[in-house]
Amino acid sequence: MTAVNGKGSAISLPISIRNVTKTYGTFTALDNVSLEIASGEFITLLGPSGSGKTTLLMVLAGFIRPASGEVRFGDRDVSLLPPHKRDVGMVFQNYALFPHMTVAGNVGYPLRLRGVAKSEIADRVQKVLALVQLGELGTRNIDQLSGGQRQRVALARAIVFEPRILLMDEPLSALDKKLREQMQIEVRHLHQRLGMTTVYVTHDQREALTMSDRVAVIDKGRFHQIGSPRDVYERPESRFIAEFIGESHLVAVSMRGGTAHYRDRPLQLAEPPRHPSGQQFLVMRPEKLKLLTGGEDGLNVFEGTAREIVYQGESTLLYVDLPDDVEVAIRQPATNVGPALPAPGTPVRLGLPAGDTMLVPAERAP
Repeated sequence: MTAVNGKGSAISLPISIRNVTKTYGTFTALDNVSLEIASGEFITLLGPSGSGKTTLLMVLAGFIRPASGEVRFGDRDVSLLPPHKRDVGMVFQNYALFPHMTVAGNVGYPLRLRGVAKSEIADRVQKVLALVQLGELGTRNIDQLSGGQRQRVALARAIVFEPRILLMDEPLSALDKKLREQMQIEVRHLHQRLGMTTVYVTHDQREALTMSDRVAVIDKGRFHQIGSPRDVYERPESRFIAEFIGESHLVAVSMRGGTAHYRDRPLQLAEPPRHPSGQQFLVMRPEKLKLLTGGEDGLNVFEGTAREIVYQGESTLLYVDLPDDVEVAIRQPATNVGPALPAPGTPVRLGLPAGDTMLVPAERAP
């Protein structure tokens, strides 16, 4: 890892979360969760509002004490340590910048708290401001900055003292879509350069897929799936994951003798169901479906009626009604050179490649 003060390499730390529970009266915010985070890893806690993701981040930061369980940074048990003794960098959702201080004053604040000499503070602040592309703005007041610039200041303040762990609580949520997407890549590149262990919280699925080494999907205080972005998107383990990550429509299927059937037609699957007991659902993602005009080799075929065409700029969505009041959608890029989209009310045939045909149970197996 390249240290921002130029004095050598800092070492990132692994994090071990072991059987952590947090309750508020009768409400369980965290339900016996465990997670191992590798040194230098960028992991995202992803979940809907109230899922427990921010509670877990605050447990790591030391602002919330768990009812039971253990948190370790490296080989050190930090479960009872107050926040200021954990030596972690923290970027809050609202940035928490000091309005009466300049940019340089805000960034240098953690160093002053640690008794670093003024001359060294100035040097380290300038280096980290250059790192986040604010090298010329050190004398600016906070109220003179744009949202993206304030986000960079908050990030610079969190890393200037070279913490071995960085915690980020939805730091991009206040930015507009274009700037948010730009900052996702910038934060990812900064992590690759510095290498500190990073735990990032968001409810934005695309953000999690874009930035993370791994994604830990949490809901109702429990982890539902932990894996690489590709794994949680391509191989969801439950109906909740399939619906929450990306865009998908779920179609109920029946299991007969180990074979999945849709309306009495056997389905070709990418792999056998991982949890075959109970109700199974076919995951149909719009970008995986094909509009058929001819052959069906290697495809599962679905017949329905075109209902609505929605133009979205870079792509177009065609909504199709299948039998039994089931709705699915097929997405085609604006540059599509395939068959023209059928008019509403027209019969259509959709194909789903066997390699993209996956089943999920209603609930994840324990």
